[in-house]
Parts: sequence; structure tokens; C-alpha cells
Amino acid sequence: MISHAELAAEFGTPLYVYDLDELAAARDELFAALPEEFELFYALKANPHPGIVRELRTGARSCRAEISSTGELTAALAAGFTGADCLYTGPGKTAGELAEAIGHGVRLFSTDSVTDVRRVGAVATAHGVVADCLLRVNSVTASAATSIRMTGVPSQFGFDSETLIELLPALREVPGTRLAGMHFFPLSNADEASLIGEFQHTIATAAELAAAAELPLRYLDIGGGFAAPYGVPGERGAYPTLRGELAVALDKYLPSWRAGRPQIACESGRFLVGASGTLVTQVSNVKISRGRKFVIADAGINTFGGMSGLGRLLPVAVGLAPDSRGEQASLVGPLCTPGDVLGRHIALPPVEPGDLLSVPNTGAYGPTASLLMFLGRPAPMEVLVRGDRVVSASRIDYRRVEHVLPAKFESTEGI
Repeated sequence: MISHAELAAEFGTPLYVYDLDELAAARDELFAALPEEFELFYALKANPHPGIVRELRTGARSCRAEISSTGELTAALAAGFTGADCLYTGPGKTAGELAEAIGHGVRLFSTDSVTDVRRVGAVATAHGVVADCLLRVNSVTASAATSIRMTGVPSQFGFDSETLIELLPALREVPGTRLAGMHFFPLSNADEASLIGEFQHTIATAAELAAAAELPLRYLDIGGGFAAPYGVPGERGAYPTLRGELAVALDKYLPSWRAGRPQIACESGRFLVGASGTLVTQVSNVKISRGRKFVIADAGINTFGGMSGLGRLLPVAVGLAPDSRGEQASLVGPLCTPGDVLGRHIALPPVEPGDLLSVPNTGAYGPTASLLMFLGRPAPMEVLVRGDRVVSASRIDYRRVEHVLPAKFESTEGI
């Protein structure tokens, strides 16, 4: 594989390097952990780079696309997906974006409220089509007590399971829609025991709700939550018994699942793409302030923002040589704000201005999950490699201004 130093010399820093071979390995590994009958959606929110999305569409078993915006739809289409390959999710779909999605052939939607279903139906009716709606369920109970919980609490996501049955008469009457099944996403970044327990609970809940409500269950998306490190060294989660445990639970509660009644699906973002990425950044300065060392790099929260700079998933850890003794320092970015911190008091190698640092496992939630436009700095370069070959090199250009002023508002005054 081409060295990060060579790529940095060629393309500059900050620089994301995405290894397509690692990406394909993660895809194949996750498919192997699931029963053969399962479909797998790639959540583009993790990384919508068309080259990455395209790689996940290939292989002996290929992913479908889970999208939640027209921008992600554009990325999916650019990567070779069709609208029919996509599941459109999100609690705040507008009529405009639904029109664009349905116009491009999207027919499967995860819906979160009666209003959401009605809006999908109105747009589908206007296009002369019928849209399949999965009812996202916010279960009142849960199995796993660990990991990041995504259910069992008040939320903008999903129908509360305890009130769903009373809403079904209204949902069944919505023109332009067909109730196709359910969608769950109960937790995130889970170990195998937690994930198996939650999937078992999800499958049992789906079967119980379908029977009690006489709800057609043609499709069931049981969610994801597959673990992978973020911005620190480590390996993807291992799920050696998941396949068998899922089969046992499905045989018990939904015995026709092997024949596709219902079709079962999972989804994943970080697990599929996280390990493929490395962030390479150059040290701009090293300074001591009142006894504390600060290493200032050209990558900050505008480059790797920990989910839009919220800091929930920081600090990062940089790669250290096996024989290197790390020293405590704060790794900060170049922005003119004290909040531009990638890690406080973390282990860093002895560095000088001009040295390169690498942050591993940054293939997910990188540029598009960061404060990309803050202070107007250029976006980082993104390079896709396969072995010793550069497949593509690109940079998001957010500084191009597109003037879309309607004629009735035009002025003779220049901008």
C-alpha cells in the first residue's frame, strides 16, 4: 500500500485515506455474520463519498442504500444505485424532498408519525404511484442495558409501540401508501451479547405487534448497532454466534422468514466504513503554555469534528510506532477558537513542525460530520486507494456560490 507520507506529499494535508480493500473486507465480514436471507443497508450518513458507496454496492453480496436526505440520494445515484435500491428514513421529510425521491424511483420509506405517512402518501398520489411505508417502532421496553440506547425513551424517531395499534386505522386510510412492515433501530455500537439480546427482543416485539394489530409484515428492518472504534486504534466488533442466534429467534417468532415472509434486513454505517479510513495531519507548531504542551495540527474540528464538533466521541488517539514512548500533550487544530481540540492530555510521539500524525479508524463520520464550513478553511482531501494504486482524489468544494435568485427579485445592484 502507498505510504501516507507519499500521499501527503502528493495531495497535501489534512488528508483522508480510504482503503477500499479494507472496506470490502468489512462488507464481506458483516454479510458472513448474518443469515444468507438477510438484506443489508449501508447508512450513507456514515460516509456518503460516492467511491465508498460504489464499493459497498459491489461484491458477491452487495448492500442497499439507507438515505435520509436528497443529498444522500444524489450520492447513492452517483454510485450506481437506483431509487428502488434505497430506503428513505428520517423524521422530518418535506414534501419537496419526497417529490425528488419519488421522482427518482424511491418507493420504500421508514416513517415516524401519522403526519409523515400522510405526507409520503400525498406526494406518491401526486406522482400516480404507491409508496411502501415501514412503521419505525420506538419500543417501550428494551433488552440491552449497555451501548447507546436508541429506543424506550421519548423521541422524534418512530411510533411509540404502546400507541401504535390505536393509530393504525388512520394509517391504513392514507391514499398513496401501503403499510409494508416495521423498522427498528434500538441501539448503537454494541457488543455481540447486547446486540443478540436486542435483536431477539426486536423480533419478538415485531411479531407480537403484527399479530395484535393485524399488520401486514412483508418487510422487517431490525436495525444495526455493529461496533467499530472511532478515531482510536482497535478492531471491529466480532459476531461469531450472531448468525445462528438470529436464525433461532426468527424460526421461533416468524417461521416463514426463510421464504421471504417477511424479508429481513439489517443496516450498518460505522462498522462497514470506519476501519477503512485514516486521517493524516501535519504538525504546524508545538508550544508550551504554563507547563502544558500543545501540538497544533492542520486538522481540527472542521476536519474531524466528532459528530459536528459536539465532542461526544473524542478524544482521538494517534498512531505511535511500536518502540515509541508517548508523551502527554493536547492535540489541537488550527481554528481561531479554544474549542478546536481533538484530544486533551493524550499520548503523542515527540514531534516537530512539519511532522505527520495519523488518526486511525476515521472512515466514518469524517468531513461531512464535521464543522466543515467553520472559518472558511478548505475541506480536506479524500483519497481512495486499493493496494498500491490511487483510485481517486477529491475535495468537497463548499465555497462555490450558486446564485439562484428568481427573476422577480433581480436587482441592478451588483453583489
